[in-house]
Amino acid sequence: MVKHLRVDREEKYEIVEKWFLRDLEMIDGKEADTDNPYFDMHFHKVYNLEAYSCASKYTFARTLNKLNEMYLKKDLKIVNFDDTYLNDDSIWSSNNRDCLVLMRICFYASNLLCLSLCPLS
Repeated sequence: MVKHLRVDREEKYEIVEKWFLRDLEMIDGKEADTDNPYFDMHFHKVYNLEAYSCASKYTFARTLNKLNEMYLKKDLKIVNFDDTYLNDDSIWSSNNRDCLVLMRICFYASNLLCLSLCPLS
């Protein structure tokens, strides 16, 4: 865990605590259906953490999952995360996900526009 400090105009990072991936038992996203940056990491004790954003929380969980698959291959429990955004095989987790989300929003907006222009008679 890193602590961010701003001294005058300089930004500094101080390592506060270190963990080993092999000791991680579970990552709890707390609420899968809400946009919140809070999550718990379960080691020998539970650490309550806050990410910069919900997107960074998911990126962190995907990264830990990939590292686990690559090096440890142990059963890492990731709970209370939306699987759509957590799995790499999902269309939304690709590198161009911003474009895909924007396309979907435009599609829904055009549907709403077409519906609003239809006469109700």
